[in-house]
Amino acid sequence: MIRLIEVVKQFDRFDLREVFVNPRHVVSLREDGHIKQALNEGKLPEGLDERQSFTKLTLDKGTVGLELTIVGAPALVESKLKNSQQVLNG
Repeated sequence: MIRLIEVVKQFDRFDLREVFVNPRHVVSLREDGHIKQALNEGKLPEGLDERQSFTKLTLDKGTVGLELTIVGAPALVESKLKNSQQVLNG
């Protein structure tokens, strides 16, 4: 499992929270320009650098996918997924 920071929209504002992802279930990564625009408009929590990038991460969830918006550029998220240690292979 790998720990990432997810951007979550709640009503008219955005929050950040931790999320743990199994790298084996990641289907795709792509840049999320929509959240970048929200950051530039001041809708995200304070403290984020205006140069910050965001990634739309898609997880395999059986018949449907689950999309998460993650703080960080796609290349950074990819490197974290590749370098993660498998702790749950018991």
